[in-house]
This record gives sequence, structure tokens and C-alpha cells, in this order.
Amino acid sequence: MRLPALISALCFCAAAAFAEEGFTELFNGKDLTGWDGDPKLWRVEKGGIVGTCTGPDAMPNNSFLIWRGGEVKDFELRAMVRVEGDNNSGVQYRSRELPEVAPWVITGYQIDIHPALEHTGMTYEEKGRGIFGLNGTDVMLDPEGALWKLATHEPVKVDVSQWNEYTVIARGNHLVHKINGKITSELTDYDEKKRALSGLLAIQLHRGNANSVHVRDIRLKVLPVEAPKPFDAAKIPAGAEKIEKPRTKSPQGTGPVVPPTKK
Repeated sequence: MRLPALISALCFCAAAAFAEEGFTELFNGKDLTGWDGDPKLWRVEKGGIVGTCTGPDAMPNNSFLIWRGGEVKDFELRAMVRVEGDNNSGVQYRSRELPEVAPWVITGYQIDIHPALEHTGMTYEEKGRGIFGLNGTDVMLDPEGALWKLATHEPVKVDVSQWNEYTVIARGNHLVHKINGKITSELTDYDEKKRALSGLLAIQLHRGNANSVHVRDIRLKVLPVEAPKPFDAAKIPAGAEKIEKPRTKSPQGTGPVVPPTKK
């Protein structure tokens, strides 16, 4: 088989594999059709989405590129992402807009993409309840919103400046985050007043330290909607413990936060 024919066959097989798995590509690799964000911050370059923050004076808030294909409920999402610069990014899901704050500002669940080991892949809520489970920790929120640590495991180590595959699996009130196929954190959210069972997908561009986020191969599989798991105190695993919400010493990257220029 000649090389062009071989390449074509391999591409066809890859596309067929994705189709068989039930995934849909959310990004066409050419432009931002189907996506909505600040045009000063987002562009397509070399077949990928690029968001750029030039420094602490560039943005008053974290800004998001929002997928306008509809709200998601139960799903599996996979995306290849890398971040350049000492800052972080994330993929939002089951989220909602905050137009009263600014255009393209989002609140909701996020899989964090952060150079600090404990934060990358963690379960988190942007402009909401904050950090739930750090990388290597599985947690639950009880009906009163108290946080419980259910289990710990080896954190998943990655270099976020390189391409890695980030996965979110959302079924009912159970959320699973993975990096390169390995689980970083799981959250079961029994807090009915504050949890979300549907909402928007979006990509975060973090304000502050200069950085750029690069995204490609964004794929979504819609799953049958499951009823949220009911809370049963008798089924809390032995050894589980109630904990305080984790705090961070790395609000942006692993180094100092560069302050904005005084005017």
C-alpha cells in the first residue's frame, strides 16, 4: 500500500474507532464554530484551540470558551490539553454563566489542570464551593455540604506543559476525573441544594500570571441519565473521615503570583 493510501486508511480507522465508542468531536480543528468566548483571548492555531493571557493586567476575571452545543447531563468527556506558563487551566462541566460578573465568566464543576501535583485533576467548583478532592483523594459531600474523605491513592504525576488526556465521567451525582486513563479524584455530591446535574461545558483561561492553554481532540459521549445516588449514612465506608475543605498555597502556578501594575 502506498504511503498516502496507508495514512488515509489509518485516519479512517481512527475515526471509525471514535464513532464506535460513541464519541462526538466538539471541535472541528479549523475554527471556533460552536464555541463562544472573548475573541481577543481565543484563536485556532495549528489545528488546536489556544487561549492566551498576556499577564496580570490582561484580564479582570478568569475567562471561558463556552461550548454552545447544548447543556450536558450524564457524559464522558475527553480532551488533550497542555498549559504553558506558571498558571493553570481547567475544563468546566455542568456549569452556568455569571453575566452579572462579566461576559464569559462561569461557575461550576471543573477538572483542574494545574502544575502543582496535588491540584491537577482534582475535583473543584469554580466560583462556588471550592476544592473538594485533591489529586489522589476520593471524597463525598453529605446532604449538609460537609466534606468526607473516603479513600486515598497514589496521585497521578504529569507535566501539564506537555499534552495529556483529561477525562471526566459524570453519572448522576458521581463524578470521576482521570488523566491519561488514571483516576485522580472521585466525588459523590449528596448536597442537593448546591450540586448540579446538568449545565455547560467550557475551557478556562486563568487570569494573572502570563499563560496559554492549548486544547485539541475534544470528544463527548452522551450517557443515559442516571438518578442521583441517595445518601445512606449506614453505607459510609469504614475509615471515612469528615475533613475541612482543602486550601491552596498555589492559587495560580507553583511560583509567586505576579501582581497587576499599579495605576
